[in-house]
Amino acid sequence: MKNLPGALLLSLTLSTPALAADPPLQPQPQDRVEHMPAAPYLLAGAPTFDMTIGQFREKYNGANPDLPLQEYRAIDNRDEKSNLTRAASKINETLYASTALEQGTGKIKTLQITWLPLPGPDEAASQARALAYMTALLRFFSPGMTPEKGREKLDELLNAGKGARYFAQTEGALRFVVADNGEKGLTFAIEPIKLTMAVP
Repeated sequence: MKNLPGALLLSLTLSTPALAADPPLQPQPQDRVEHMPAAPYLLAGAPTFDMTIGQFREKYNGANPDLPLQEYRAIDNRDEKSNLTRAASKINETLYASTALEQGTGKIKTLQITWLPLPGPDEAASQARALAYMTALLRFFSPGMTPEKGREKLDELLNAGKGARYFAQTEGALRFVVADNGEKGLTFAIEPIKLTMAVP
């Protein structure tokens, strides 16, 4: 995993303002990385899904035999100061799955699918495969959603985040994230959020 494409490594460090309220539906493109605070899943005390990456893969692959995820392999991040374990799974030459895990428990903080477009005759098929994986990931966390509704929801999110280095939309206990870096790659991620309860 030492030779992962730069766009995938960028997707592993998605950055955004950490806001308590839902972000606006219109993306606010960020042109300079240095002006972007840490992504919510990088913050201390950020929530996790109540499963490890092995448990996720087993359930996901059982539900999606035509869109399997291979074993995730840890990425060397000794220079990073966060208390996360990063791992990635190569699907094919243009498609990767990645995650950040809580050290100690191995529970998932974020799940990401990154597509790296390569211009040429296979680009349309490559994009279709990427969108199928992204839809499958979305439907895994919204099990009552039909494939058609899942694809509609994904298209809605990708359109809202088009051209934005970071776009997020929350629904219930989930945060859907789109990072559109154009020809450098497109990442779709799902993360858990803490629900705040109103105190009377």
